Amino acid sequence: MRLLSRILHPRLEVTAHCDLPCGVYDPAQARIEAESVKAIQEKFQSNEDPVFRSRAIEIKEQRSDLVKHHLWVLWTDYFKPHHFEKYPQLHELFNKATKAAGAEGTKGSYDPATGQQLLDYIAEIDKIFWETKQAS
Repeated sequence: MRLLSRILHPRLEVTAHCDLPCGVYDPAQARIEAESVKAIQEKFQSNEDPVFRSRAIEIKEQRSDLVKHHLWVLWTDYFKPHHFEKYPQLHELFNKATKAAGAEGTKGSYDPATGQQLLDYIAEIDKIFWETKQAS
């Protein structure tokens, strides 16, 4: 049994701070979608055509969902416990950002101010993200 245990025991232990090789995570994906959301909100405000507005609402809601998706991936797959220890505000920041992209935020609002608020949250996440990349 001891011989089998020695044979099967890993000879090299490796660790990584993310699930895949570095470079696959980036808050830019969420930011690009959030910029689209804000642009749609601005165009919605300046256009009275009901067909245009209907299409704008649909696209805005889809893009808001994509923002949430990209933020959740960062929150759950990239950031690790030591990041949350170093940046104790990170959980709350992600919570606020995903809610800002939700029904009470950009998904449910036509006001570009909600789009800007979402972009501001993403900018804060982006700053922390790049600080963690510098440290690794």
